[in-house]
Amino acid sequence: MRIAVIDVGTNTTRLYVAEVNDGAVTAELTRVSRVTRLGAGVDASGRLAEDALEREYAVLDEYHSLIQEDGPKRAVALMTSAVRDAANGQEFADEVADHYGLEVHVISGDEEAQLTYRGATDQLPPDPDGAPTLVFDIGGGSTELVIGHGSRVDFHVSTQTGVVRQADRHIHSDPPTPAELEAVASDVRATLQAAVPEQLRTGPSARPGRALGVAGTPTSMAAIAQHLERYDPTRVHGYRLTATERDAIFTRLLALPLEQRKQVTGLHPDRAVAILPGIVILTEIMDLFALEAIEVSEHDILRGAALHFAGS
Repeated sequence: MRIAVIDVGTNTTRLYVAEVNDGAVTAELTRVSRVTRLGAGVDASGRLAEDALEREYAVLDEYHSLIQEDGPKRAVALMTSAVRDAANGQEFADEVADHYGLEVHVISGDEEAQLTYRGATDQLPPDPDGAPTLVFDIGGGSTELVIGHGSRVDFHVSTQTGVVRQADRHIHSDPPTPAELEAVASDVRATLQAAVPEQLRTGPSARPGRALGVAGTPTSMAAIAQHLERYDPTRVHGYRLTATERDAIFTRLLALPLEQRKQVTGLHPDRAVAILPGIVILTEIMDLFALEAIEVSEHDILRGAALHFAGS
């Protein structure tokens, strides 16, 4: 079955078209990503802004044409944190469904976490030592953390922590000041500590044997670390990012104003605005679970949603 999935996120809108047969992705046909910042200002205003909607519709027009070329049997749009939180979010979702003929789902944070875990762990064997697997998705408006064994989810939570949300709340300088970034870190730290029970993050038996980071911040870090002139998912997927490497990249980027960050090899210019709060969130997650390194994954909610909706 050929299926198209659009992930309408707070910072990025992505298209994924795949062939799914007998519960497995057998071919990935299309994968496109555009930064729209749909959720810019939602944390303060409670509404999707008109200029953000204009950017979003321009991308959806592009994706609609690509979907028609691919000819999937089913076309689904997932809408996450920004649309969930906005007073005009349901109105936007209804309009997208009517205009583009998409099957639109405004999913909960719990559903987002479950689909992300399924996509990230789809082809991974269980940890040989029986240790839990952590999957985390740093989004624009929320961050999902999921802990499981194999395909079984034991714990999942969606937090109001995201790169756009934290930037809107705390960052007002270019480059951000140490005080602004510490405000991001304190906000994120308190949220994560309240969201994840202590027994899931302390002690040898609780520590994840494998930690998978999906979405823009981890994948951008892997591309920067490898100095990729052109983004190469085959080199990004599975990359082991250490805390030392993370900190070195953060220190380097922190010294650069936005226009210079846009020139950094491996960092897409559209992600230059959100990368610093993203690294702060990544650092707080790694510190929470005492992780010295993470594995970057290209398999995420898009893959999980393709598997889910192809089978439903």
